[in-house]
Amino acid sequence: MKILIDINEQYEETEVTVRCKKVDRASRKILDALEEETNLLIGTSGERQHILKPDSIDFFYTELEIVHASTTNGDYKMKEKLYELQDRLPSQQFIRISKSVIANLYHISHFEPSFHGTVIVYFHSGRKEYASRHYVRKIKKILNMNRRNRS
Repeated sequence: MKILIDINEQYEETEVTVRCKKVDRASRKILDALEEETNLLIGTSGERQHILKPDSIDFFYTELEIVHASTTNGDYKMKEKLYELQDRLPSQQFIRISKSVIANLYHISHFEPSFHGTVIVYFHSGRKEYASRHYVRKIKKILNMNRRNRS
């Protein structure tokens, strides 16, 4: 990877260009880090709109076709759809755990096996959500839980 920095007082704003053959893990991390700076979200609670930082959100969930952000300060209604949030949020921090939930990996406390291959995901806040069987393998892969020590 080659990094070039051009510092000039004549530039009015910072501009970043990433040139790559394909978006791989390294370039995705760079893009996520750059996007993190502008990822403030707006959530609604009652008549008030609140600025939400992604780091403060435990998970996003859909209930009656409305997307909510769950935080330690309460839940907020979001205008975005889950797939829009998933595209916008840092992929190394937010993962899909079911069709209706995107979880903040940094807020997960622990996992517990459940019935029929599902997993209960517990958050530091004490709340819990279910990871559907379809997403368990992807979660394990992301967390490197499938590694076995072979002696």
